[in-house]
Amino acid sequence: MKFALSTLSTAVMTITLISIVATTSARADDINESQNEMIAVNVTQIIDADNQNDTPNAFTALNQDITTQKVSARNIFSANNSSTSKSSINKASTKTTTTHIDSTSDTSKRQAALNTLIDPITHKSVENSYPLEVSSLLSLEQAQNILLQVSPKIAANQAAIAASEYQTDALKTIDHPLVFARVSANAYNLDADIDLSSLKNGIVTDINNGVGDIIPPIPDLPNFGELVGQRIPDNYELKRSGSTAGAGLGVVWPIYTAGRTAALTGVSNARTQEAVADSLLDENELYNTLIERYFKAQLAIIAAYLRDDAYDTLQQTDHMAQRLFEEGFISRVDRLEAQSALADAKSESVNANNDARLAMMALQRLLRTEYRIKPRTPLFVSSRPLPDVTYFQDLALTNHPGLQKVAAKRAQAQQLHALSDTGYKPTVMLYGYGQIEKDPSWVAGVSASWKLWGGLDKTASLASSNAKIRQADLSEIEVSDNLLLLVEKNWHDVNNAQSRYQALQSNVELAAEVLRLRRLGLQEGLNTPIEIAQAQTQSLKARTEQAQAAYSYVQSLAALMQSCGTPLAFNAYLNAADIRLPTLYDK
Repeated sequence: MKFALSTLSTAVMTITLISIVATTSARADDINESQNEMIAVNVTQIIDADNQNDTPNAFTALNQDITTQKVSARNIFSANNSSTSKSSINKASTKTTTTHIDSTSDTSKRQAALNTLIDPITHKSVENSYPLEVSSLLSLEQAQNILLQVSPKIAANQAAIAASEYQTDALKTIDHPLVFARVSANAYNLDADIDLSSLKNGIVTDINNGVGDIIPPIPDLPNFGELVGQRIPDNYELKRSGSTAGAGLGVVWPIYTAGRTAALTGVSNARTQEAVADSLLDENELYNTLIERYFKAQLAIIAAYLRDDAYDTLQQTDHMAQRLFEEGFISRVDRLEAQSALADAKSESVNANNDARLAMMALQRLLRTEYRIKPRTPLFVSSRPLPDVTYFQDLALTNHPGLQKVAAKRAQAQQLHALSDTGYKPTVMLYGYGQIEKDPSWVAGVSASWKLWGGLDKTASLASSNAKIRQADLSEIEVSDNLLLLVEKNWHDVNNAQSRYQALQSNVELAAEVLRLRRLGLQEGLNTPIEIAQAQTQSLKARTEQAQAAYSYVQSLAALMQSCGTPLAFNAYLNAADIRLPTLYDK
């Protein structure tokens, strides 16, 4: 059986063959193998893109040799491990560079290496990044670690958290003394024509009246007002120009703000907590998406493997049907039925291989590499029962980020309530200002200000904040109820998938035994090729359904862990699983 997945880059194409080969007699000995022992042949070879045309012939020759005897995966690998293969396999271990967005905590370690790199998917430049070496063969845990480093969503969320934290730091100094300096330099030019006639007439009149009141009338006494008036012009042209400079220092210190500063800082802190909760929600969702795509790729590869296995079986059946037809043991209709079944199997095999490529590409996009990711962690099922549902419900009420977000919303509402409560309380400030000059002048004092009327209505603001607090309390009840229901649903889904997988084992064994008997019956002339094809279809269906049940178990378990707010606890159940499907990729 052949199963090929290829990744074509600028100069290299990876072709992976996963083969299972047995003769008719050898298959009869292997039917009663346990549910975890599907034999997988893993041959990984990297060839130059220019030599692609030579590859099918080499693989065909290998397959012809294999059909004459039953060999293990290790023997097949050794048979194909020529000097050319060794050179090519060494190329396979070469790690490729991908873009990583600066999002982890070890900033000092790579501070000097940060640079602007090109994202391999969108081909956009990303600042503050560093190259990350990623192998094409990845376990789930390795993929989880890489996901944290290459996900733009996680990096964007961490930037939002950092912005909120810096905002809080900025607000912490809002009630500290504010010291400022003032420097001024001025130039002026004054050009004015001043009318003095009114002033002159007033002065003359006042002098004459004053002299008359003090000195008795004397003949030939001069008019003192006119004498003074003659010395005062009717207008005056004023022209002045020059420059001035000055400097000073001032200080303003709000010594009492009635709790406004603490309330503003508290609101900002609560917004940071909300940003952290949102980031955890997105991170948990990404973990779940990774598990979905990772094991969907595994399921698609197994499906392609099974389709190729069915195609190989029907090839042998078709060959035998041709011999029987030539010897006159079966009719032409039986021969045509065998050919039709073989054509259908080939079409299904091609479709399954294409589905596997697509599933691997989806995983590749998530991990942002330029090459296909080959999953190494197998699908699994645990035969042991899960803990009671109340255990997972308690985990959800303690760890789920949704409840943390509701708590952050309530903290914001409480701080806004405290801010609204300061509406009519005074603000007290110390202030001072001094000129820096030869003869300095200064001013200092204390001031207090109250809002008497206007601005935001305090009563309405308090009512609004109280309503927000109540909204947060009721939202917590609703979210808790929904979480408890979601956990119970996911818990039942895991148990259902577990029992489904175990129940399908008898179907797998029955279908395999029927196929074995039908093939023996064909050799004795008791069965027709179409009966072989039908038995092969039933065997394929049973094995595929069991693999799908394992996939459902994995996805339900991942959903359960996500609903508990502990997505990485999935790895503990994976490591403890006692039923594992074959790993079709290995080192």
